[in-house]
Amino acid sequence: MSRIFSLLLIIVTLFIAGRNVYAQPTEGPYTIAYYYKVRWGYFDEFLQLFKKNHYPVLKADVERGKLLSVKAYQPQFHGDGHADWHFLVVITYKNWAAVRDTVGASARILKLFPDQEKYKKEEQRRFEILDAHWDVPLTEVDLEK
Repeated sequence: MSRIFSLLLIIVTLFIAGRNVYAQPTEGPYTIAYYYKVRWGYFDEFLQLFKKNHYPVLKADVERGKLLSVKAYQPQFHGDGHADWHFLVVITYKNWAAVRDTVGASARILKLFPDQEKYKKEEQRRFEILDAHWDVPLTEVDLEK
């Protein structure tokens, strides 16, 4: 009896784990908000490194059609300290498949930044001066439904 129960428990667990309650869309644009909280006094350095090393990669992805748009924001005022962020990048991908597409990424980065040692060092520095970074996949809510 315990073997049957164990087998049934395994089957139910696999079924539940296999279900994706938050299934990703397969068609249409998909937007993700990328939040950055920069260590005090390092925002200018972070922004300079972002514009130098990461923004060209994003622009190249727009040119090849993977991304539909890249927009960056700074808050006008400070928050309450619970979820403060200093820099927000909102990227709209062509579709969910484009979010997961990494084909040729290394080659494109090498083409943009032939001095890989310098590029990797600067990208490491960009993340060293962060207090936090989080990504928020966004699903539009149709308020008319």
